[in-house]
Amino acid sequence: MNRMISRSLLMLVGTAILSTNVIAAEPAACKNVRLGVVNWTDVMATSAMTQVLLDGLGYKTKQTSASQQIIFAGIRDQRLDMFLGYWNPIMTQTITPFIDAKQVKVLDQPSLDDARATLAVPKYLADKGLKTFADIAKFEKELGGKIYGIEPGSGANTQIKAMISKNQFGLGKFQLVESSEAGMLAAVDRAVRRKEAVVFFGWAPHPMNVNIDMAYLGGSEGALGPDEGRASVWTVTAPDYAERCPNVNQLLSNLTFSAEDESRMMQPLLDHKDALESARQWLKDHPQDQKRWLEGVTTFDGRPAAENLQLTAN
Repeated sequence: MNRMISRSLLMLVGTAILSTNVIAAEPAACKNVRLGVVNWTDVMATSAMTQVLLDGLGYKTKQTSASQQIIFAGIRDQRLDMFLGYWNPIMTQTITPFIDAKQVKVLDQPSLDDARATLAVPKYLADKGLKTFADIAKFEKELGGKIYGIEPGSGANTQIKAMISKNQFGLGKFQLVESSEAGMLAAVDRAVRRKEAVVFFGWAPHPMNVNIDMAYLGGSEGALGPDEGRASVWTVTAPDYAERCPNVNQLLSNLTFSAEDESRMMQPLLDHKDALESARQWLKDHPQDQKRWLEGVTTFDGRPAAENLQLTAN
C-alpha cells in the first residue's frame, strides 16, 4: 500500500512539474521574433541588445532595417512584431494614425526617459551668439542657408520643413539637407574641423554629445517638441503581442536604459564594431544590467532566464 501511495505521489509530482513547464514555455509561434530597426545608432544598439538576449534565450530574431513609417506599417500588416525606437514627440505625428486605428501598441513605460532631440550647434558658434532658434536667421550667410537633418521622411525633418515653409523664426530661405545619421555627422565633423558655422539636428543619447563640444538651441517655442526638445523613447509592438507572447513582452518591459549608458553602448558601433558582439560584451561587463533585464523572464522553453542565458555567437 505504501509503495502504491509513493508511486502515486511521484506521478502527481511529475505531472505537476510537466504542467508547469508546459505553461511556462512560450507558444511556438513566438519563437521567431521580427524586429524593425531604423538606422539610428541608439536604436541599433538597443535592438542588438534585445536580439542578443532573445537569441540567448532560445528565440530566433530577425532585424529589418526600414524607415519609421514602413516599420509602423509592417507591425500593422503583421510583417513585424516590434520596434524599440519610438521617439516621443519627434515621431508622434507619424505614429498617431497607427495608434488611433489600434494597429500598434506602445508599452506602458518608456525604455528611456531622459532623452533630448532638437537643433544644435558647435559651442564655438553658440559663443558667437547663435543660441536660439531665432538666432539662426542672423547667421544665414555663414550657414550657407542650410540646416542639416537626418533621413528623409523622419519626424524631425518633417517638423524642420514645417518651420521653413511657415517662415517660422525667419527660416523661409533655408534649405534642409536630408541625409543618414552618418552622413549628417560627417558633414558636422567637417565643419567642426574647419571651425565653420553649422546647425544640425542633435540628440541624446548619442556619442556626439561627448565627441563634439556642442550646445542645444533654446527658444524653440515647441517647434520640435515641448520643453526644448526633451524626449522619451518607447517600445512599440503589435496590439496583441503581450497576450500572444507574454515572455518576450516581459523582457521588452524590463529593457530600460539611461542616456549615459546608452551613449556608451553606442560608441563601439560608431567605431565600426559589430553591434551584436558589442551587446554581448556589455552584458558580460555589466552583470547588474543582465540581472535586471532578465527578472521574471524565462527561456523560450520555460527555464529560468538568468541561469540559462547563452551569450556565445550562433
